[in-house]
Amino acid sequence: MLYKDQIDKNRIPAHIAIIMDGNGRWAKQQGHARTFGHQAGAETVHVIAEEAARLGVKYLTLYTFSTENWNRPVDEVAALMSLLMDSIEEETFMKNNISFRIIGETEKLPENVLARLNKCIERTSKNTGMCLTLALSYSSKWEITEAVKKIAREVKEGSLSPEEITDQTIDRYLATHYMPDPDLLIRTGGEIRLSNYLLWQCAYAELYFCDTFWPDFKAEELCKAICDFQKRERRFGKTSEQI
Repeated sequence: MLYKDQIDKNRIPAHIAIIMDGNGRWAKQQGHARTFGHQAGAETVHVIAEEAARLGVKYLTLYTFSTENWNRPVDEVAALMSLLMDSIEEETFMKNNISFRIIGETEKLPENVLARLNKCIERTSKNTGMCLTLALSYSSKWEITEAVKKIAREVKEGSLSPEEITDQTIDRYLATHYMPDPDLLIRTGGEIRLSNYLLWQCAYAELYFCDTFWPDFKAEELCKAICDFQKRERRFGKTSEQI
């Protein structure tokens, strides 16, 4: 039986975050340059976005380009930026009622890339279905540092006292303030680490690691991850009996 036929539609994770890993290694196995893998990975983004929207996922957040990725070879970074421009298909979002957002140090992005992304954000802003967020030039350490700076300014200005600071306060200043924390985090490509991605938000996320390279991670692979998620007991510090 296919995994898509085993899914309980009443227990779909509201927020799925994905670390899309393995593009370069996939391309190497095919005898191609790393950029070939990134192109194939961009196609997978559209497949997974449409399937997630179809299943009823409310938020899908994709780790697209980390702060550390700026240290990659210049030609690869340039190719990734060009691919980002070409792979944003607004019609896919409009057809599936998907709104589009980005988080990260976006001021580091080339002006033409940022303009293209902002155009898509504006055009899809009234869509009421799934929210697809790309984490671009993003790292959790950057995000938390920025949140701390903003809170420190409020304390300095006297509009907030240290005693009033709670975890909800920090939530409000994170780049992800408009979405709930991930229920499920998926990492493809065989690596078993979070790589500086949504560290605060994933405190209670269910983690799913698979060996499948991102270009091969299609709709059925997503359904398999969701089926695995639905088998788990989410206790949030409580006992099974309390749940």
